[in-house]
Amino acid sequence: MNALHGAEGATRVVFWQITNAWLVYVLAAVALGVFSYGIWRRARLWRALGAPTGPLGDTTARLRKVWQQVARHERLLRDRTAGWMHAAIVGSIVLLAIGTTVVFVHADLGIPVMQGWFYLVFQKLGLTVAGVLLAAGCVVALVRRYVVRVARVQPNRPNAAADPSDPLSPVLLLLLVAQGFTLQAIRLAANPDPFAPWSPVGYALSLAMAGATEPTLVSVYRTLWWTHLVTALGWIAWLPYGKMLHVFTGVVNVYASNLSVRPTTPQRIDFEHARRLGVSRITHFTWKELLDLDACTACGRCEQACPAHASGAPLNPRSLILDLRDHMRTHGPALASDGEAAGVPALVGKTISEATLWACTTCGACVRECPVHVEHVPKITGMRRHLAMEEARLPPTLQDALKSLEDRAHPYKGAGGDRMQWAKGLDVPLATETADYDVLYWVGCTGSFDARAQKVARSFVELLRRAGVKAAVLGNAEPCCGDPARRMGHEFLYDQIARGNVEVLQGVNPKRIVTACPHCLNALGTEYRAFGGEFEVVHHTQLLAELVAAGRLVAAPAAAKRVTYHDPCYLGRYGGEFEAPRGLIDTAGGARVEMARSRTKSFCCGGGGGQMWMPAAPPGGARINEIRVREAMATGAGTLAVACPFCIRIMEDGVKAVGADASLEVRDVAEVLLDAMARDGGDALAGRLG
Repeated sequence: MNALHGAEGATRVVFWQITNAWLVYVLAAVALGVFSYGIWRRARLWRALGAPTGPLGDTTARLRKVWQQVARHERLLRDRTAGWMHAAIVGSIVLLAIGTTVVFVHADLGIPVMQGWFYLVFQKLGLTVAGVLLAAGCVVALVRRYVVRVARVQPNRPNAAADPSDPLSPVLLLLLVAQGFTLQAIRLAANPDPFAPWSPVGYALSLAMAGATEPTLVSVYRTLWWTHLVTALGWIAWLPYGKMLHVFTGVVNVYASNLSVRPTTPQRIDFEHARRLGVSRITHFTWKELLDLDACTACGRCEQACPAHASGAPLNPRSLILDLRDHMRTHGPALASDGEAAGVPALVGKTISEATLWACTTCGACVRECPVHVEHVPKITGMRRHLAMEEARLPPTLQDALKSLEDRAHPYKGAGGDRMQWAKGLDVPLATETADYDVLYWVGCTGSFDARAQKVARSFVELLRRAGVKAAVLGNAEPCCGDPARRMGHEFLYDQIARGNVEVLQGVNPKRIVTACPHCLNALGTEYRAFGGEFEVVHHTQLLAELVAAGRLVAAPAAAKRVTYHDPCYLGRYGGEFEAPRGLIDTAGGARVEMARSRTKSFCCGGGGGQMWMPAAPPGGARINEIRVREAMATGAGTLAVACPFCIRIMEDGVKAVGADASLEVRDVAEVLLDAMARDGGDALAGRLG
């Protein structure tokens, strides 16, 4: 009979040859009870241990984020193979769950939906495709982990055994698919169906059973049917107790996560009422931070992106989260019932080593790559706060930097206090003495005291003059923005600096602030808002791009030279600016080539998070800047353009360390642009810039 003839009457018996069907509901109730208890147990622990976060707010935006990250797999698909594998597994499970719901509606609610074309297209053909995709996804997952052995998914914590549940879900899902197709084949073999070709896998298998007797088929079917049911319900009941817990915690974590694509701004401390400074116990994290720990899938994307880990430093962001999770699961119940439970090992120093915490550059690459939006950096800075403010245990070079910040308002030990040395001969006015200026140039500590960064400051001022922009500075009234203190964990010092700076800036009331330092940009433009500082702050590349677009700066590019651009972490991932520096390089006539890791995936220079004052490379490892310089060299570029004073200083050190002085020059984007403008008047310009 033609497979399309009489399709309107197509359907099947739900409980074919199955007696005592009431047991299905008993077993399902037990499985759902075990499942619900597992979820409740986890949620109760987060709430009992974690501090409140306040209302999450903006439900619409949060649901939109769940749609983007969970349903559309936006972050997961950055790794195409893993992303499509995961999409195949998740999408198939969702379709099969819908198919099971259709059976329930048809058989138990008595609503005849499992019939006709819907039955043929969705229940037979659609669910067959879903089963094939589910099996394919599980096979790919097992091959990646156990055959190809993709590095980032391999367990590598030295003091922790591999999670035995890692292979369990794909194996169980493969078993369920095999059972399902076999049951379908037996049913088709025992009951010849004109619509059998709509179930191509089951139909093909049924042809191999053509010689079996009906009693044999029925006997095997009944045994396999109950086995399949117990396997499926057992898998559901087990979900909250193994790695697959992330199916639920991951979705909730995405919903509750920071709505901005940029890393979370550290929370202020109310020093007048605070009973502790920083995080020293698992109970000092918020419930959302504890949810992070249970949401982690151990996929290794954060580890792969981490510059500290790549350099051989004792920081692995995946291990950090898993170690915290194990600590929570092991000691959390006791702490939930008795906050001072004896015998709980120290969180900072034992569970998480101090060396691990001080290795972080706070670049945010781990946070940006995590598919379930775990936030590693706030946990690290929280524990750093405890070390810096309660224990006063910091590496000596960081102590020196903080002491200099307190004594001289900048972190460079040994440097003087004159912030106007860089401007010698440029006649730059002070904003405290005149109101006749267009922008306030916040020079920053590195631009003021570092000889190499001073050249960038002078070049930038020259560009502003050529564009007819009047710029003023604060001079010696400009202290550090405080970013180093905050990232090192000394929030009290940062709080004092930020309050003072907001007062100074409100006193001069600039129309606009421009800075060449992305760390200053983030502090003044974003973090000072918590202190009442509402200022318009732009990066120097953004202002220069505006001036080029307005025709106020016109370059005269010569023969194109190959230039590669390094995205500073605090300008790109934190500030969201990727195009302005690239546009300026193009304007200057550079033949721009991208490094393998760029834009949101850019690899840190190694200077953030206090690392500017941590000079030693890890034993047996390499400096982060050397790794990045080699990536730049791989492009064949002769110029490495940067847009951050930390980056220019550290990258030049990296170039020297790898012996590339003769082949790779490090230049700020402003210098690249000025070079293109000065080709017809270089002598006069050289005289002004010294």
